[in-house]
Amino acid sequence: MESMPALRISTDKQELDLPLIHRFLSEQAYWSLGIPLDTVQRAIAGSLCFGGYCGGIGQVAFARVITDGATVGYLADVFVLDAHRGRGYGKQLVAAVMAHPHLQGLRRFMLATSDAHALYAQHGFAAPARPQ
Repeated sequence: MESMPALRISTDKQELDLPLIHRFLSEQAYWSLGIPLDTVQRAIAGSLCFGGYCGGIGQVAFARVITDGATVGYLADVFVLDAHRGRGYGKQLVAAVMAHPHLQGLRRFMLATSDAHALYAQHGFAAPARPQ
């Protein structure tokens, strides 16, 4: 069995490709179509962000966590560029998020999504028992 190509994952916001992130979120992500650039900038500034990079290509994946660092975290804006899907990058990215030292011991870690349920289930995410 062939191993997954390595994705370099960084939480350094200086490495993030803001135009790429904004373009994806505003044009392709069903949850944020039309989102203004300044909103994306503020969201990134207030979040723990994860960029996924392929050597020679640049950024191909992104995720961010909104957290108080003690009790709650919310996983948001997770994506892998279409041209790079199917290579295990989403799995690597979510695994890195869940393993990050600042996110250990949170009492609640949340996610709202309409897709990739199997990926998130591998990391303990489940539909709420009483979603009211």
